Amino acid sequence: MVKGRNDRQDAIREIVRGRSIRTQRALVQELEAAGFACTQATVSRDIADMGLRKLPEGVYVLAEDLHLQRMVSELVVDVKRSGNLVIIKAQPGTASGIAAAIDAAELPEAIGSLAGNDTILVVAASPEAGEAFEGHLNKLRNFR
Repeated sequence: MVKGRNDRQDAIREIVRGRSIRTQRALVQELEAAGFACTQATVSRDIADMGLRKLPEGVYVLAEDLHLQRMVSELVVDVKRSGNLVIIKAQPGTASGIAAAIDAAELPEAIGSLAGNDTILVVAASPEAGEAFEGHLNKLRNFR
């Protein structure tokens, strides 16, 4: 099966979200391990197309995740989970903006979100996905 650009970019999203990637060469190696045949020039184009950014620590991050990280680290007060349901407590009046950032990030664990004034309900695909989503949010909360 030939893996195309969209498949490769989906793989890049997964790799960047799951690992600390510091160089294009490291990203090429991860893609090759996942079964993609690509060059550093191809990955460089993908990075530009996808709007990947490098944090001051030198790690690649997706633009939508960077926006989500800023919102979560500044505005989220608490995160709790019960099975596949994740409740996020936020500063008053900020829940809808955070929910929009969660939706825009298109995280594979989150099916959708519902926001009130200071509370967000995120429905995950499964209890395991809920646990992964909770861990991801807590990681973003603690990253400043």
